[in-house]
Amino acid sequence: MDFGRVPATELDEVDFSLPADPAFNKAVLKGKPVKKPRVYIGCAKWGRTEWVGKIYPPKTKEKDFLDHYVQHYNSIELNATHYKVYGEAGIKKWTAKAAGRDFKFCPKMYQGVTHRGSLKGKNFITNEFFRGIVAFEKYLGPIFIQVSETFSPKRKEELFDFLKTLPTDLQFFMEVRHPDWFRKPEITAELFTMLKEMHIGAVITDTAGRRDCAHMYLSLPKTFIRYVGNSLHASDYTRIDAWVDRMKRWLDSGMEELYFFMHMHDEATSPELTVYLVDKMNKELELDLVKPRFIGADGTQTGLFD
Repeated sequence: MDFGRVPATELDEVDFSLPADPAFNKAVLKGKPVKKPRVYIGCAKWGRTEWVGKIYPPKTKEKDFLDHYVQHYNSIELNATHYKVYGEAGIKKWTAKAAGRDFKFCPKMYQGVTHRGSLKGKNFITNEFFRGIVAFEKYLGPIFIQVSETFSPKRKEELFDFLKTLPTDLQFFMEVRHPDWFRKPEITAELFTMLKEMHIGAVITDTAGRRDCAHMYLSLPKTFIRYVGNSLHASDYTRIDAWVDRMKRWLDSGMEELYFFMHMHDEATSPELTVYLVDKMNKELELDLVKPRFIGADGTQTGLFD
């Protein structure tokens, strides 16, 4: 992910602190923890050749990457569906890889709907997108909708009208990127109020160059966090610490479902930071999340610090 990327030489100048929760969230989180919150950790892609010999066995073929990915993560922010509309047959092949696991595929809506021209008049291609992804069945997580950086609040009615047409039996999360969504409190409040009324979640994106996208709004007692690290820069670890503290607070206050997706501008090191994240979450949040297991010198999987 290149969105919000800044040169490595400037990272020490970035204020990575997370903003306080807006008062808006008090009407969403009721103050008492749920018995069994659902927590999912993943990446944006499983097809990373850099992970062969690291968390995928040596000489693993690309067609087998997902077989191994599901052993290290319990979800995937599925960017593949943003670039191609997949049919039922192809999606069932992916689903079969996760059989018997508590695993969620979180498909990103096809760019032909969200990034090409108006959101109006897209019924056919939108329906084709849904026709494919419902084949995930019980393995279908929330659907991630993103509009481009040029999509400003001047088009808010177009966006709201589109969101109102979405199926109500599927869970959606929405990401906006244009800075004007966050510059004026009344525009920001209107956006998240509309999402809350439509039972659509708010995507929170934490990346160095766009701190406004780490807005902390919760339109549901669920969240979808896109964390963008910087190749194991020292700040990656302190940022994770801050996120674990925030997630603990939210879970203690009644959050029901949480998705945290690890991104890197260089995805080669995503597994290492995931291990740090999951170890911290398991300890501080009293969870039992799966984490990447690294390939040892003898070819067997070990923990990163074993």
